[in-house]
Amino acid sequence: MFFSKLIANTGHYIKTQVTYRALTTMATQITEDMAEMKIEQKEKKAANQKVGKKKEKKKGGGGGGGGGGGGTGELSPWPSYIQERITLFDKLYSQYEEFLKDQERKPIKVTLPDGKVVEGESWNTTPLDIASGISAGLAQNCVISKVNGVLWDLDRPLEGDCSVELLNFDSKEGKEVFWHSTAHILGEAMERRYGGCLCYGPPIDGGFYYDMHMGEGSVCEADYNGLETIMKSIVKEKQPFQRLVMTKEDLLEMFKYNEFKVRIIQNKIHTPTTTVYRCGPLIDLCRGPHVRSTAKIKALKVTKNSSTYWEGKAEAESLQRIYGISFPDNKLMKEWKLFQEEAAKRDHRKIGVQQELFFFHELSAGSCFWLPKGTIINNTLKTWIQGEYLKRGFTEVITPNMYNTKLWETSGHWQHYAENMFSFDVEKEKYALKPMNCPGHCVMFAHRPRSWRELPIRFADFGVLHRNELSGALSGLTRVRRFQQDDAHIFCTTDQIVEEIRAVLDFLQAIYSVLGFTYKLELSTRPEKYLGELEMWDDAERRLKQALDEFGAPWEVNPGDGAFYGPKIDITVHDALRRAHQCATVQLDFQLPIRFGLTYNAPDGTEKRPVIIHRAILGSIERMTGILTEHFAGKWPFWLSPRQVMVVPVMPMFNDYAIELQNKLHLQGIVIDTDLDDGSTLNKKVRNAQLAQYNFIFVVGEKEKTSGTVNVRTRDNVVHGEFTVEDITEKLIRLRDTKCNTDTLE
Repeated sequence: MFFSKLIANTGHYIKTQVTYRALTTMATQITEDMAEMKIEQKEKKAANQKVGKKKEKKKGGGGGGGGGGGGTGELSPWPSYIQERITLFDKLYSQYEEFLKDQERKPIKVTLPDGKVVEGESWNTTPLDIASGISAGLAQNCVISKVNGVLWDLDRPLEGDCSVELLNFDSKEGKEVFWHSTAHILGEAMERRYGGCLCYGPPIDGGFYYDMHMGEGSVCEADYNGLETIMKSIVKEKQPFQRLVMTKEDLLEMFKYNEFKVRIIQNKIHTPTTTVYRCGPLIDLCRGPHVRSTAKIKALKVTKNSSTYWEGKAEAESLQRIYGISFPDNKLMKEWKLFQEEAAKRDHRKIGVQQELFFFHELSAGSCFWLPKGTIINNTLKTWIQGEYLKRGFTEVITPNMYNTKLWETSGHWQHYAENMFSFDVEKEKYALKPMNCPGHCVMFAHRPRSWRELPIRFADFGVLHRNELSGALSGLTRVRRFQQDDAHIFCTTDQIVEEIRAVLDFLQAIYSVLGFTYKLELSTRPEKYLGELEMWDDAERRLKQALDEFGAPWEVNPGDGAFYGPKIDITVHDALRRAHQCATVQLDFQLPIRFGLTYNAPDGTEKRPVIIHRAILGSIERMTGILTEHFAGKWPFWLSPRQVMVVPVMPMFNDYAIELQNKLHLQGIVIDTDLDDGSTLNKKVRNAQLAQYNFIFVVGEKEKTSGTVNVRTRDNVVHGEFTVEDITEKLIRLRDTKCNTDTLE
């Protein structure tokens, strides 16, 4: 009876699962309410009697216990809560195994992606059996399966007729599961090494991390080798991942040592049951799924560590975060290391200092100081977008930087986003710096009556935005507190949605093709918690699908990942190193028009409510500049370069001619400098200009001054030879205006 109830609840659990991303989001929400926990010394003493010996292998795989780890720094003995968890798990898992034996086996039909149907047996056949029946190689390479579209452990029995899809590491979901499983290996090593309280260990883009509360303890780089040694021993032990459905009552008993998880279980789990996963001595709340065993991980590495705050709140407990990466073979690890070396060379923070583009200062943490050369890049990007606005019917506006918090209460941001805003008192009223432009644009739309003839209205705004990011989260230009973005909001009728979305996608294609980005489109649909009528959502999603189909580029559905106020199109760009970045956004919003009471006069004389399309192409100018710095590796294309031309006179007597050239080209909008250092040789001047990434170097002497010419070479030491000033000026203007990413003179 006990496990019959569990399985019934499990069926409900399976039906209500969504995408892996939704699962990890829920896992994040679950774990983000953990609190501080301290391991009492008396527990460690009691553990001497319980887990003083190396763990024994038990039925179902992996025992408890604990022992020291030589040079690894491993605790001896392990914390007593480890054995206490295992004791309860083993008891319940034995009951689960008995339950499985009692289930009636029935023939089932399993449909493969190619339409082929194979026979199986309920409560006995597993996805791994299906894979093995196809080929041993497929079974070996599988990371995880999907059953009826839901991620499913390879060793978990099928319960009825179903479709099965087998995924390897090359798939997105395969990587996520693989890295999630390795995070559990890291978590086990952290418990054995530090004895603290694990918080959350999700997969992320390019690896995984695990957070742990360690009291006054901390992690340092010297710990990495010891952690890796423990992790490799865990891999060598081939610890199986075991899934167990547990009641809330049993979960409270299992995690009674941890008040954080007690809070999670009581406040965040709203179903009678949920799952835990075990590998070796580690047992943790987890929705899974996971790889079959730790042996699947063939190469791993601890990459970095940092401090963070619980729930992202500076007043909360401090946590230690450890990052890692793993692969199913050593070849991929070697490729990753080479990739990291190249990425380090392209680090925008390093290049920004070397090229004197920008810097940061502790007196205004998270706010960029744009130096003259960096400001050229910033302004070039904005001017480019402004030119496109003129072509595409956008009207640029300027809105206030700070508002009374009544505005944010109306928009809903104050209720959900206040902790991320900079607020202060002004004449006994609460004000805040704006973190986004949309509420101000709503005020602008509503300041007078609007007619259907005016729609669509496209407000664009480069206003300065501020968000109160945690100091530990700040990272160069990619995570800042003060920024600007090419933000726009389109107020339109429902019938105009398709045309406007299609135009935005055309805009996006025009910009990203110039930058040399490839991109991926995803339609994120209605989430579990949404506002508005179901019919309105269905209609909006239908219109977005139509716009995407008409646009013609490939796209995928990302089920359940839309914003609560409307569906959206997520755009992920890929740079020269094939790294993914999310910069652009296209979101439908039905709720802000309601909250602000926005209306327009329809042709029939009635008042109707507009739809808002949130739209950004570059996104944050700061973030985009950081991405472009690394994308181009600091070798800026001519049109975007803050150092387009350097004039180098061969002798001091030709300095006047160099200055004359500088003045002429400067008037044509060319970024041009002169090297008048009489103490440097010609070769040194040319080399300095090349190292500084000037696109072109003009060498001038007696011949050039007499004939009104320049001798042109590039930063890559390509010698173009002699051009008249008029000819080279024309070529440079053409190169700039066509926004070519190769410095080709035509």
